[in-house]
Amino acid sequence: MTATWPENVSAVPEDSSLMQAIRLIGVGKNGSKPLPDELIRSCLAELQSGNTHPLQRGAFWGALMTKGPTPAERQLETLVGRGAFSHPTFFIHKVCPDLPMGMLPIATKLLKGHTLRVSEAHQLGEYLFREGGSELFRGLAASILRVRHETNDEYLGLMEAAKRTFTPGFKTMSCADRPLVQIAEPFDGADHSFMITPLLARYIKSRGYGTVSMVSRSGGPKYTLNAYDLFVHLGCTFAQSNHELCDDPGPYGWVVDQKALSPALDHWVDRRRLLLKRPFLATMEKLLNPCHARILVTSVFHITYQMKMAELALLAGFDGVIVMKRGLEGTLAPSTSRASGILCAVRTAKGHLFFQHFDTTVPGFQSYKTESDDVVEALLPDENARLIRKFMTQRVTGNLDFDNRVRLAEAMLDRGLDWIEKQLD
Repeated sequence: MTATWPENVSAVPEDSSLMQAIRLIGVGKNGSKPLPDELIRSCLAELQSGNTHPLQRGAFWGALMTKGPTPAERQLETLVGRGAFSHPTFFIHKVCPDLPMGMLPIATKLLKGHTLRVSEAHQLGEYLFREGGSELFRGLAASILRVRHETNDEYLGLMEAAKRTFTPGFKTMSCADRPLVQIAEPFDGADHSFMITPLLARYIKSRGYGTVSMVSRSGGPKYTLNAYDLFVHLGCTFAQSNHELCDDPGPYGWVVDQKALSPALDHWVDRRRLLLKRPFLATMEKLLNPCHARILVTSVFHITYQMKMAELALLAGFDGVIVMKRGLEGTLAPSTSRASGILCAVRTAKGHLFFQHFDTTVPGFQSYKTESDDVVEALLPDENARLIRKFMTQRVTGNLDFDNRVRLAEAMLDRGLDWIEKQLD
């Protein structure tokens, strides 16, 4: 089943009071800020007007309830009913009157701050990705998971539900004649730094692997340039099924667009633009493995999330994973001035897990260090594609920062893949 498009997405004001509130309280349980009195009053008026989008109402309520309303914020309770903030079941009945009875225990559990079992997360995922239903509840659930952080069990259940939305061609086994490496970085891309993803795919391919780059149109918060845009400007063909992995991969390997993989996931791109804060999908979509790749190459910006990403990749079925930390804008382009590095992890045939860090502070990477990273003021897909084509053919572009960064990334990939291959052998 595929989800319907959220109603009137383009008609939602870009800087409404509700949007301002979500930016403040949808950060994380420990990072959210109390709403100023004036913003509380304007949110109250906006919610009473009936002109707010249900998805954003849900995101707002989910963030507020997970953060815990302050005494001043409790005046918003009048919109739901006296005592609603203290009684989750009553609250859900009031704000989501059309929610099916079978979802009420899960909704109540989320509002109480409890985590979900794998089976419950799977049930939640099937509702989130299905056609029709309550947009308000979708926003509520995604916001709660985002603010309190998702558990590994919840990710497993949600991933299983997402797999059920794959189009038939991606439900079959891959027919590739070599082990596959999947490349996936944040789908919102970059605003002021060149991306190097296609060159990394080509470099991994040169080591004898098949490479599959997972891409999508951006769900925000950045919209300037992402890997999808870059592959389009390079004239790459996007795979429509796993059957195409029998064919020649092209210079940059195979590329899978999320829209061809799962229309239900693609429909969430528009929802995410309304939710503002990055929901569970921003992590989960990088972990989905429709082509049955053996190794995942991905990235995180926050160092504290690096180990969780590695654990999730192994739980998702990859035998090995390379997680870049603190790449430029969260991408796979490493910083040459800040502390960066990779975390590698493997699951052996006997089920043993091994982890290894390689930081850019080690001697082998010191020659790539610079005082600063270039900031690209006008980031254009055509120029980024030109640099990629030139580096691919000549190994030098005239842009010293770009060339140095690609070579550092290749050196890091070499170190990571060497270690993974040794562990798996």
